[in-house]
Amino acid sequence: MFKSVKSYSIATPAIIALAMVANGVSTNSANANEIANTNSSLEQISEYNQTQPMGQVTSVSQLRDVSPTDWAFEALRSLVERYGCIVGYPDRTFRGNRALSRYEFAAGLNACMQQMERLIAASEAVTREDIEKLKRLMAEFETELAALGARVDNLEGRVAFLEDHQFSTTTKLKGEVIMAFTGFGSNSQGNDQFTLSDRVRLTLDTSFTGKDRLRTRLAAGNVPRIRTQTGNQAASTQARLNFEQFTGGTGNDVILDRVYYTTPIGDKFKFWVGTAMPSEDIYETFSPYTESSGTGSLSRALRFNPVLYRNSGEAGIGVKYKFNKTFDVTASYLAGNNNSAANPNQGNGLFNGVYSAGVQFGIHPSKNLDFGIGYMFAYDNANNVGGGLTPLGALNNQLRGVFVESNNVGIQGNWRISPKFNVSGWGGYSDLNDPSRGGANADLWTFALNLSMLDLLKEGAVLTVGGGMLPYINDVGNATLGGTTSWIVEGNYNYPVTDNISITPGVYAVFNPNQNSSNDTAVVGVIRSVFKF
Repeated sequence: MFKSVKSYSIATPAIIALAMVANGVSTNSANANEIANTNSSLEQISEYNQTQPMGQVTSVSQLRDVSPTDWAFEALRSLVERYGCIVGYPDRTFRGNRALSRYEFAAGLNACMQQMERLIAASEAVTREDIEKLKRLMAEFETELAALGARVDNLEGRVAFLEDHQFSTTTKLKGEVIMAFTGFGSNSQGNDQFTLSDRVRLTLDTSFTGKDRLRTRLAAGNVPRIRTQTGNQAASTQARLNFEQFTGGTGNDVILDRVYYTTPIGDKFKFWVGTAMPSEDIYETFSPYTESSGTGSLSRALRFNPVLYRNSGEAGIGVKYKFNKTFDVTASYLAGNNNSAANPNQGNGLFNGVYSAGVQFGIHPSKNLDFGIGYMFAYDNANNVGGGLTPLGALNNQLRGVFVESNNVGIQGNWRISPKFNVSGWGGYSDLNDPSRGGANADLWTFALNLSMLDLLKEGAVLTVGGGMLPYINDVGNATLGGTTSWIVEGNYNYPVTDNISITPGVYAVFNPNQNSSNDTAVVGVIRSVFKF
């Protein structure tokens, strides 16, 4: 703790003003008893702080004073400016040009808490971000708040009140802009290419109860689908980028690529319904450091398990039931691609076109270990099975471009080995069948492993090295293919320049594209810059 508080000649006026504001009392109406009570509290605080000086500090909670440059000071200042919760100075402002003792600061924090309670009681808006900010400040200044005694009693109950009752029907806009320099080619074909492309997303999140969310997202981009020519076979799409998005005939047309609503039902259920809602928005993928297209892997293949979370369907429903902290189950039915679920013509709609239906069991034995086991049945073009990473050359003419039924099984997990190391991975199997042709079927296998090193060189930075077996076709029809396995390896480093800007340089390579050792290795180098607002 601290050796002493400021002298009474300096601290007393500010604390009297702040404490009286915290109790809803004007400085003009203060009486002698109130001043005496305040001085009594100050004496208790002074006695409490008669301890030895300490060495270098590692947290704001160890600081004797709170400086205008500290995060806590700025956090309280933002609450003061937004809610007008400290008005005890003559000019009715919160003076941020000098350090406050931790007890002055605690009194001001209490005042803001009371003002936020009053606003909620009057059905006025208090944002969830400010509630979280308040909770963090309370944790940092727990001792000082406790020393103030009755002025801040029942802190936990009061914060719970704020969380339970705060609500404002609001729509928040979030934006993300990706600009990527990409170079790709192969060993010997001499067709190396370099591109500079972009992807823009504007997300509107609306809440009607404070716990639900209506998400609408606009997107535009000219990030192309990388195709590598593989001899006489169909071009391989196994080197695709994670953030691929090419909208319109020439790129950068604005489209609506997310529309869905999600809400909790009681304490155990969560429900989704939408018309543009892929399965990755419903299911937990167990790939926390690779799943994001903005800050995760650079390659599509190493984002998450492709046989489960890249299946058909965007319009439908999802539901999750949480048994307890250890077990949960998620299920979904999704139909249509490219708005085909809204098409009334034959072979389209919710039940006559492409679709997927699945279930996943989540298991969380500890806070550092999570894994899931999932099954997904899908009806779609065989080229799309395995997340569009299927070796098209290996499918040959029996199934390439043919609509098939597929049974997809996957197991995926994530292990936080230590605060600095994380491992995630998956394995998947798909059984493809053409219902219109007897005997036309195929087996597909895939697996991957990603190792992430956290806070490398800077807090928030992540170095990820990963690799695995791309979707591998074992046999088609009555023919066993065997042949060479296609592999992918990747290394990338996500570096946060600021809270809103990050840069991810990296490279990945696909060996034996289309399961053919005669095909050149495809190499892709990327510098991905992301701007968020």
